[in-house]
Amino acid sequence: MRQLIDSRIRLAVVLIIMVFVTGIVGFRFLYDYTWVDALYMTIITVSTVGYGEVQPMGAYGKLFTSFFIISGLFIFGFGLSTITEHILNKNNIGNLKRNKMKKRIDSLNDHIIVCGYGQNGKQAVQKLLDYRKDFVIIDDHEEVFQNLENDRLNYIVGNATEDEVLSLAGVERASTLICALPRDADNLFIVLSARQLKKDLKIISRATEENSYKKLKLAGADNVIMPDRIGGSHMASLVVVPDLVEFLDNLSVSGEQDSINVEQVSFSKICTDGVERSISETDIRKKTGCSIIGYKSPSGTYVVNPEPSQRIERDSKLIMIGRPDQIEHLKKYYSV
Repeated sequence: MRQLIDSRIRLAVVLIIMVFVTGIVGFRFLYDYTWVDALYMTIITVSTVGYGEVQPMGAYGKLFTSFFIISGLFIFGFGLSTITEHILNKNNIGNLKRNKMKKRIDSLNDHIIVCGYGQNGKQAVQKLLDYRKDFVIIDDHEEVFQNLENDRLNYIVGNATEDEVLSLAGVERASTLICALPRDADNLFIVLSARQLKKDLKIISRATEENSYKKLKLAGADNVIMPDRIGGSHMASLVVVPDLVEFLDNLSVSGEQDSINVEQVSFSKICTDGVERSISETDIRKKTGCSIIGYKSPSGTYVVNPEPSQRIERDSKLIMIGRPDQIEHLKKYYSV
């Protein structure tokens, strides 16, 4: 189909050029016009402006001009309609949009790839938008992207189980991959492929079946989430400790004034000079208003509610909690 359209455009361009060449040569040599006059006569004849002849014509001249007008109108009309149709063609507008999006995707580094734009995928994307993270969505159903309110969302229509599609999403430059497809087998295949393409990629996968958990972990997933299990546990917790659950729910919402946000800050952001310090020496609470609720050591061990004397080691991270304005101030202060 594309080759047919391209051939029609080439034909239209060739015919338009032939019309102009025929007119210029005809007026120049048949009636001894100058090149400028011949060009002028060709333009006003093809455009049907009707300013009048540069000089009076005989019977043969009028016949040539009449034939030239009729043929020129048909050919010029065909050429303009073909080119206009190509420019305004919906597919070409879509191609321009996709090319623009491809350039944006190619410029991303340390971004997140979300495979699947179903219910879980949309929830993940909304959270990433709240935290202003760069991401690319992959889904093989183009219709799910047709009603996107945010035209700045980067997405690729394709099968995420294919290595070529993952490469188009920049998996080699990405920091994290989220597998949110409904079928565990598809998520497993993506995990295997992504781990082969980038060894240090952080992979988070969704799982439906209990026996898929271990398989996904063995395949290379760093974290495996089971929404059904979380949902059941959440409902039971609303019965046992409802106030605590409501508080924790507020932690998962960002950007709202009555919510509580959580943020992590690495050692390199807190101790920019590379010198290890204790938590009390950093005076983070006084500087930002945020409280430290966790410490992740370089080995990956977590310390909940660390002591003020806790030393912040290289390659470690601090987990902070605060209101949206406090978290925003934290990000600006430490350039997170």
